[in-house]
Amino acid sequence: MTLSDFASGSFVPGRPRTRRGVLGAALAATLAGMAAPAIAQAPWPQRPITLIVSQSAGASPDVFARLLSEKLNGVLNQAVIVENKPGAGNAIGAQAAARSAPDGYTFFFATSAALTMNPFLMKNLPYDPLKDFVPVALLTRSHQVLVAHPDFSAKNLQDLIEVVRKEPNKYSIAIDGPRNLSGVIVRILKSKAGLDIVEVPYNNIPASVQDVVSGRLPVGMFSLSVVEGQVRGGAMKVLASGSAGGIASMPNVEPIAKLYPGFDYLGWFMLMAPAGTPEPIVNEMHRALARVLGDPAIQAAAPKLGFELDPRGLASREDSLAFLKRQLGLWQETTTALGLKPE
Repeated sequence: MTLSDFASGSFVPGRPRTRRGVLGAALAATLAGMAAPAIAQAPWPQRPITLIVSQSAGASPDVFARLLSEKLNGVLNQAVIVENKPGAGNAIGAQAAARSAPDGYTFFFATSAALTMNPFLMKNLPYDPLKDFVPVALLTRSHQVLVAHPDFSAKNLQDLIEVVRKEPNKYSIAIDGPRNLSGVIVRILKSKAGLDIVEVPYNNIPASVQDVVSGRLPVGMFSLSVVEGQVRGGAMKVLASGSAGGIASMPNVEPIAKLYPGFDYLGWFMLMAPAGTPEPIVNEMHRALARVLGDPAIQAAAPKLGFELDPRGLASREDSLAFLKRQLGLWQETTTALGLKPE
Protein backbone atom coordinates (compact mmCIF):
# COMPACT_ATOMS: atom_id res chain seq x y z
CA MET A 1 0.00 0.00 0.00
CA THR A 2 1.25 3.47 -0.90
CA LEU A 3 0.08 7.07 -0.47
CA SER A 4 -1.12 6.99 -4.09
CA ASP A 5 -3.51 4.20 -3.18
CA PHE A 6 -5.25 6.55 -0.76
CA ALA A 7 -5.17 9.42 -3.21
CA SER A 8 -6.73 7.40 -6.01
CA GLY A 9 -9.28 5.69 -3.80
CA SER A 10 -8.21 2.27 -5.11
CA PHE A 11 -7.34 0.87 -1.69
CA VAL A 12 -10.21 -0.40 0.42
CA PRO A 13 -9.34 -1.95 3.81
CA GLY A 14 -10.00 -5.67 3.91
CA ARG A 15 -10.40 -6.00 0.10
CA PRO A 16 -7.66 -7.78 -1.86
CA ARG A 17 -6.09 -5.82 -4.67
CA THR A 18 -6.92 -7.43 -8.04
CA ARG A 19 -5.16 -6.88 -11.38
CA ARG A 20 -8.38 -5.35 -12.74
CA GLY A 21 -8.56 -2.97 -9.80
CA VAL A 22 -4.96 -1.87 -10.26
CA LEU A 23 -5.43 -1.29 -13.99
CA GLY A 24 -8.66 0.61 -13.40
CA ALA A 25 -7.01 2.90 -10.87
CA ALA A 26 -4.13 3.55 -13.21
CA LEU A 27 -6.50 4.41 -16.07
CA ALA A 28 -8.53 6.74 -13.85
CA ALA A 29 -5.38 8.52 -12.71
CA THR A 30 -4.21 8.93 -16.31
CA LEU A 31 -7.53 10.38 -17.45
CA ALA A 32 -7.62 12.75 -14.49
CA GLY A 33 -4.13 13.96 -15.35
CA MET A 34 -5.17 14.60 -18.95
CA ALA A 35 -8.35 16.46 -18.00
CA ALA A 36 -6.70 19.03 -15.72
CA PRO A 37 -4.46 20.62 -18.39
CA ALA A 38 -7.36 20.61 -20.87
CA ILE A 39 -9.42 22.70 -18.49
CA ALA A 40 -6.52 25.04 -17.67
CA GLN A 41 -5.68 25.55 -21.34
CA ALA A 42 -9.17 26.46 -22.57
CA PRO A 43 -8.76 28.71 -25.63
CA TRP A 44 -9.05 32.47 -25.22
CA PRO A 45 -11.32 34.34 -25.70
CA GLN A 46 -14.46 32.62 -24.47
CA ARG A 47 -16.61 35.76 -24.17
CA PRO A 48 -16.69 39.41 -25.38
CA ILE A 49 -13.67 41.64 -24.79
CA THR A 50 -13.95 45.26 -23.65
CA LEU A 51 -11.68 47.94 -25.10
CA ILE A 52 -11.70 51.02 -22.86
CA VAL A 53 -11.20 54.32 -24.71
CA SER A 54 -10.56 57.40 -22.57
CA GLN A 55 -11.75 59.74 -25.34
CA SER A 56 -15.26 60.80 -26.30
CA ALA A 57 -17.28 58.86 -28.82
CA GLY A 58 -16.81 60.24 -32.32
CA ALA A 59 -13.31 61.64 -31.73
CA SER A 60 -10.55 60.37 -34.03
CA PRO A 61 -9.06 58.02 -31.39
CA ASP A 62 -12.51 56.54 -30.82
CA VAL A 63 -13.05 56.06 -34.56
CA PHE A 64 -9.70 54.32 -34.93
CA ALA A 65 -10.33 52.12 -31.88
CA ARG A 66 -13.67 51.05 -33.35
CA LEU A 67 -12.02 50.15 -36.65
CA LEU A 68 -9.56 48.00 -34.71
CA SER A 69 -12.35 46.37 -32.73
CA GLU A 70 -14.27 45.47 -35.88
CA LYS A 71 -11.23 43.76 -37.38
CA LEU A 72 -10.34 42.05 -34.09
CA ASN A 73 -13.85 40.58 -34.00
CA GLY A 74 -12.99 38.52 -37.04
CA VAL A 75 -9.47 37.58 -36.01
CA LEU A 76 -10.39 36.51 -32.47
CA ASN A 77 -13.82 35.12 -33.37
CA GLN A 78 -15.26 37.04 -30.47
CA ALA A 79 -16.91 40.44 -30.01
CA VAL A 80 -14.61 43.32 -29.07
CA ILE A 81 -16.68 46.13 -27.56
CA VAL A 82 -15.48 49.74 -27.28
CA GLU A 83 -16.43 51.41 -24.01
CA ASN A 84 -15.88 55.18 -23.81
CA LYS A 85 -14.81 56.56 -20.44
CA PRO A 86 -13.69 60.15 -21.11
CA GLY A 87 -12.87 62.83 -18.57
CA ALA A 88 -10.24 64.10 -16.14
CA GLY A 89 -7.52 64.21 -18.76
CA ASN A 90 -7.89 60.50 -19.62
CA ALA A 91 -7.55 59.52 -15.95
CA ILE A 92 -11.09 58.14 -15.62
CA GLY A 93 -10.63 55.63 -18.40
CA ALA A 94 -7.12 54.74 -17.29
CA GLN A 95 -8.22 54.11 -13.71
CA ALA A 96 -11.11 51.93 -14.85
CA ALA A 97 -8.77 49.84 -16.98
CA ALA A 98 -6.16 49.56 -14.24
CA ARG A 99 -8.76 48.27 -11.77
CA SER A 100 -10.23 45.74 -14.19
CA ALA A 101 -9.76 42.02 -13.62
CA PRO A 102 -6.51 40.87 -15.28
CA ASP A 103 -8.27 38.04 -17.09
CA GLY A 104 -7.74 39.06 -20.70
CA TYR A 105 -11.21 40.51 -21.17
CA THR A 106 -10.39 44.21 -20.64
CA PHE A 107 -7.77 46.26 -22.48
CA PHE A 108 -6.97 49.97 -22.51
CA PHE A 109 -6.57 52.00 -25.72
CA ALA A 110 -4.15 54.32 -23.96
CA THR A 111 -3.17 57.83 -24.98
CA SER A 112 0.33 59.23 -24.54
CA ALA A 113 -1.14 61.78 -22.15
CA ALA A 114 -2.61 59.08 -19.91
CA LEU A 115 0.66 57.17 -19.67
CA THR A 116 3.44 59.77 -19.79
CA MET A 117 2.06 63.26 -19.08
CA ASN A 118 -0.40 62.63 -16.27
CA PRO A 119 2.21 61.07 -13.94
CA PHE A 120 4.04 64.42 -13.86
CA LEU A 121 1.11 66.82 -14.10
CA MET A 122 -1.64 65.30 -11.91
CA LYS A 123 -1.58 64.96 -8.13
CA ASN A 124 -2.68 61.69 -6.56
CA LEU A 125 -2.89 59.91 -9.90
CA PRO A 126 -5.03 56.79 -9.24
CA TYR A 127 -2.84 54.51 -11.37
CA ASP A 128 0.81 53.89 -12.22
CA PRO A 129 1.59 53.41 -15.94
CA LEU A 130 4.36 50.88 -15.28
CA LYS A 131 3.02 49.05 -12.23
CA ASP A 132 -0.66 48.82 -13.13
CA PHE A 133 -0.33 47.94 -16.81
CA VAL A 134 1.69 45.82 -19.19
CA PRO A 135 2.14 47.02 -22.79
CA VAL A 136 0.62 44.88 -25.50
CA ALA A 137 1.85 47.02 -28.39
CA LEU A 138 2.54 50.55 -29.58
CA LEU A 139 -0.26 50.96 -32.12
CA THR A 140 0.08 54.27 -33.88
CA ARG A 141 1.52 57.76 -33.73
CA SER A 142 -0.50 60.97 -33.85
CA HIS A 143 1.70 63.86 -34.90
CA GLN A 144 1.43 67.34 -33.48
CA VAL A 145 1.45 69.98 -36.20
CA LEU A 146 1.92 73.73 -36.26
CA VAL A 147 -0.75 75.01 -38.63
CA ALA A 148 -1.84 78.37 -39.99
CA HIS A 149 -4.68 79.97 -41.88
CA PRO A 150 -4.01 79.67 -45.62
CA ASP A 151 -3.72 83.45 -46.00
CA PHE A 152 -1.13 83.85 -43.24
CA SER A 153 2.16 85.00 -44.74
CA ALA A 154 4.40 82.36 -43.10
CA LYS A 155 5.01 79.22 -45.16
CA ASN A 156 7.13 77.36 -42.60
CA LEU A 157 8.47 77.65 -39.06
CA GLN A 158 11.37 79.91 -40.02
CA ASP A 159 8.94 82.33 -41.67
CA LEU A 160 6.73 82.31 -38.57
CA ILE A 161 9.67 83.11 -36.31
CA GLU A 162 10.66 86.06 -38.48
CA VAL A 163 7.10 87.40 -38.66
CA VAL A 164 6.56 87.18 -34.90
CA ARG A 165 9.93 88.70 -34.03
CA LYS A 166 9.13 91.78 -36.10
CA GLU A 167 5.96 92.43 -34.09
CA PRO A 168 6.20 90.79 -30.64
CA ASN A 169 2.93 89.88 -28.90
CA LYS A 170 0.85 90.82 -31.92
CA TYR A 171 0.04 87.28 -32.94
CA SER A 172 -1.83 84.55 -31.10
CA ILE A 173 -1.69 80.77 -31.24
CA ALA A 174 -4.46 78.30 -30.36
CA ILE A 175 -3.59 75.49 -27.93
CA ASP A 176 -5.58 72.85 -26.06
CA GLY A 177 -4.47 74.12 -22.66
CA PRO A 178 -1.24 75.26 -20.99
CA ARG A 179 -0.70 71.85 -19.39
CA ASN A 180 -1.86 69.72 -22.29
CA LEU A 181 0.26 68.36 -25.11
CA SER A 182 -0.02 71.20 -27.62
CA GLY A 183 0.32 73.81 -24.87
CA VAL A 184 3.52 72.25 -23.54
CA ILE A 185 4.96 71.94 -27.05
CA VAL A 186 4.27 75.62 -27.75
CA ARG A 187 5.91 76.64 -24.46
CA ILE A 188 9.02 74.66 -25.35
CA LEU A 189 9.09 76.16 -28.84
CA LYS A 190 8.68 79.69 -27.46
CA SER A 191 11.55 79.08 -25.06
CA LYS A 192 13.91 77.77 -27.73
CA ALA A 193 13.02 80.33 -30.41
CA GLY A 194 12.55 83.31 -28.09
CA LEU A 195 9.07 83.91 -29.48
CA ASP A 196 6.67 86.48 -28.05
CA ILE A 197 3.41 84.95 -29.23
CA VAL A 198 0.22 84.90 -27.16
CA GLU A 199 -1.12 81.46 -26.19
CA VAL A 200 -4.91 81.14 -26.35
CA PRO A 201 -6.09 77.99 -24.53
CA TYR A 202 -9.33 76.27 -25.47
CA ASN A 203 -11.40 73.72 -23.61
CA ASN A 204 -13.36 73.09 -26.78
CA ILE A 205 -10.97 71.78 -29.46
CA PRO A 206 -13.45 72.10 -32.38
CA ALA A 207 -13.90 75.76 -31.48
CA SER A 208 -10.15 76.37 -31.59
CA VAL A 209 -9.90 74.63 -34.96
CA GLN A 210 -12.74 76.77 -36.31
CA ASP A 211 -11.06 79.96 -35.09
CA VAL A 212 -7.94 79.15 -37.10
CA VAL A 213 -9.98 78.10 -40.14
CA SER A 214 -11.92 81.38 -39.99
CA GLY A 215 -8.76 83.44 -39.54
CA ARG A 216 -9.71 84.73 -36.13
CA LEU A 217 -6.39 83.29 -34.93
CA PRO A 218 -3.57 82.99 -37.45
CA VAL A 219 -1.90 79.84 -36.11
CA GLY A 220 -2.50 76.85 -33.86
CA MET A 221 -0.85 73.69 -32.56
CA PHE A 222 -3.02 70.60 -32.97
CA SER A 223 -2.92 66.86 -33.25
CA LEU A 224 -2.96 65.93 -36.91
CA SER A 225 -5.77 63.52 -36.08
CA VAL A 226 -7.90 66.57 -35.22
CA VAL A 227 -7.13 68.75 -38.27
CA GLU A 228 -6.28 66.23 -40.98
CA GLY A 229 -9.55 66.93 -42.79
CA GLN A 230 -9.03 70.71 -42.75
CA VAL A 231 -5.45 70.34 -43.96
CA ARG A 232 -6.46 67.94 -46.74
CA GLY A 233 -9.27 70.27 -47.76
CA GLY A 234 -7.05 73.36 -47.89
CA ALA A 235 -8.64 75.17 -44.94
CA MET A 236 -5.31 75.05 -43.08
CA LYS A 237 -1.65 74.75 -44.02
CA VAL A 238 1.01 72.92 -42.02
CA LEU A 239 4.12 74.91 -41.09
CA ALA A 240 6.02 72.24 -39.14
CA SER A 241 5.70 68.97 -37.23
CA GLY A 242 6.59 68.37 -33.60
CA SER A 243 8.12 64.93 -34.17
CA ALA A 244 11.78 64.76 -35.19
CA GLY A 245 11.11 62.05 -37.74
CA GLY A 246 8.63 64.14 -39.68
CA ILE A 247 5.35 62.86 -41.10
CA ALA A 248 5.43 60.05 -43.63
CA SER A 249 2.24 61.21 -45.36
CA MET A 250 3.56 64.81 -45.55
CA PRO A 251 7.20 64.55 -46.63
CA ASN A 252 7.39 68.25 -47.52
CA VAL A 253 6.58 69.33 -43.95
CA GLU A 254 9.77 70.00 -42.02
CA PRO A 255 10.10 69.00 -38.35
CA ILE A 256 10.76 71.64 -35.71
CA ALA A 257 13.90 69.60 -34.97
CA LYS A 258 15.45 70.88 -38.20
CA LEU A 259 15.87 74.26 -36.51
CA TYR A 260 16.10 72.96 -32.95
CA PRO A 261 17.82 69.54 -32.83
CA GLY A 262 16.42 67.20 -30.20
CA PHE A 263 12.91 68.64 -30.43
CA ASP A 264 10.73 65.54 -30.59
CA TYR A 265 7.17 65.64 -29.27
CA LEU A 266 4.21 63.70 -30.57
CA GLY A 267 1.09 61.90 -29.48
CA TRP A 268 0.66 58.15 -29.73
CA PHE A 269 -1.58 55.27 -28.69
CA MET A 270 -0.63 52.02 -27.04
CA LEU A 271 -2.76 49.03 -26.16
CA MET A 272 -2.31 48.11 -22.50
CA ALA A 273 -3.49 45.19 -20.40
CA PRO A 274 -4.07 45.29 -16.63
CA ALA A 275 -0.99 44.06 -14.75
CA GLY A 276 -1.26 40.36 -14.05
CA THR A 277 -2.97 39.47 -17.32
CA PRO A 278 -1.63 36.03 -18.34
CA GLU A 279 1.34 36.22 -20.69
CA PRO A 280 -0.15 33.81 -23.25
CA ILE A 281 -3.21 36.04 -23.59
CA VAL A 282 -1.14 39.22 -23.97
CA ASN A 283 0.97 37.50 -26.61
CA GLU A 284 -2.11 36.26 -28.44
CA MET A 285 -3.57 39.76 -28.49
CA HIS A 286 -0.27 41.09 -29.85
CA ARG A 287 -0.40 38.55 -32.68
CA ALA A 288 -4.01 39.49 -33.41
CA LEU A 289 -3.09 43.19 -33.58
CA ALA A 290 -0.24 42.46 -35.97
CA ARG A 291 -2.74 40.86 -38.36
CA VAL A 292 -5.29 43.64 -37.93
CA LEU A 293 -2.87 46.53 -38.49
CA GLY A 294 -1.69 44.86 -41.67
CA ASP A 295 -5.24 44.85 -43.04
CA PRO A 296 -5.53 47.07 -46.17
CA ALA A 297 -8.64 48.76 -44.75
CA ILE A 298 -6.78 49.83 -41.61
CA GLN A 299 -3.73 50.85 -43.63
CA ALA A 300 -5.94 53.09 -45.77
CA ALA A 301 -8.01 54.54 -42.92
CA ALA A 302 -5.19 55.44 -40.52
CA PRO A 303 -3.66 58.38 -42.46
CA LYS A 304 -7.11 59.78 -43.22
CA LEU A 305 -7.69 59.97 -39.48
CA GLY A 306 -4.29 61.61 -38.92
CA PHE A 307 -2.62 58.48 -37.55
CA GLU A 308 0.66 56.99 -38.73
CA LEU A 309 1.35 53.25 -38.63
CA ASP A 310 4.91 51.95 -38.46
CA PRO A 311 5.82 50.79 -42.00
CA ARG A 312 8.02 48.10 -40.43
CA GLY A 313 4.99 46.51 -38.82
CA LEU A 314 3.75 46.27 -35.25
CA ALA A 315 6.38 46.94 -32.59
CA SER A 316 7.27 44.05 -30.31
CA ARG A 317 6.13 44.06 -26.71
CA GLU A 318 9.72 44.64 -25.60
CA ASP A 319 10.19 47.60 -27.95
CA SER A 320 6.85 49.04 -26.86
CA LEU A 321 7.90 48.93 -23.20
CA ALA A 322 11.26 50.52 -24.02
CA PHE A 323 9.47 53.29 -25.95
CA LEU A 324 7.13 53.93 -23.02
CA LYS A 325 10.06 54.25 -20.62
CA ARG A 326 11.86 56.69 -22.95
CA GLN A 327 8.74 58.81 -23.19
CA LEU A 328 8.37 58.88 -19.42
CA GLY A 329 11.95 60.09 -19.18
CA LEU A 330 11.32 62.77 -21.80
CA TRP A 331 8.27 64.12 -19.99
CA GLN A 332 10.01 64.10 -16.64
CA GLU A 333 12.79 66.25 -18.15
CA THR A 334 10.32 68.51 -19.97
CA THR A 335 8.03 69.24 -17.03
CA THR A 336 11.05 69.89 -14.81
CA ALA A 337 12.56 72.29 -17.35
CA LEU A 338 9.29 74.21 -17.66
CA GLY A 339 8.70 74.25 -13.91
CA LEU A 340 5.42 72.34 -14.25
CA LYS A 341 4.30 70.62 -11.06
CA PRO A 342 1.46 68.19 -10.37
CA GLU A 343 -1.89 69.84 -9.69
